[in-house]
Amino acid sequence: MRKFTGKQKTVAATVSVVLAFGALGWASVPLYDWFCRVTGYGGSTSVAETGSDVILDQTIKIRFDATLERGMPWEFKPMQREVEMRIGETGMAFYEAYNPTNRPVAGSASYNVTPYDAGSFFNKIACFCFEEQVLQPGERVEMPVTFFVDPEIVNDRDAKFTKVITLSYTFYEIDLPEETASIDGQVQDITVN
Repeated sequence: MRKFTGKQKTVAATVSVVLAFGALGWASVPLYDWFCRVTGYGGSTSVAETGSDVILDQTIKIRFDATLERGMPWEFKPMQREVEMRIGETGMAFYEAYNPTNRPVAGSASYNVTPYDAGSFFNKIACFCFEEQVLQPGERVEMPVTFFVDPEIVNDRDAKFTKVITLSYTFYEIDLPEETASIDGQVQDITVN
């Protein structure tokens, strides 16, 4: 059996550490996203197929916020700043995105809800978040989000005092999909939306 020198052991240990941290870094985003969705931690919302069967007389305000990651060339904003609705009622809000550049730009949105205690009670039925969005030069789109606040919020020890929930989205630029190609300087989008 071959014995390793001190330098070889150091190199092997360093490579192992780099590979381990690289793997953890690669897996951290999906694992954190999964953890937040399951627990509501960090303002993550719940996901529902349909609206609530129970609608209370008590109302709650939902505020909408939009930001862009540094370097993202789009314009992005909520089309309404706030709605007041009954707890359990299904609501719909729209966000607007605009690509003022002369090139196609792909983006994806992450989100959170504040206060964090309300995250697990805020249920999204349909949302544009975590889906690839490609805007062509000069294209402007409206993106809906359908949601409701679970009536169980009024029974939660901490969340029952919530009067306002803020839904925030941040768009960041991602690589263009392979289906979007540039041919002879002309942009051709062969994706089906």
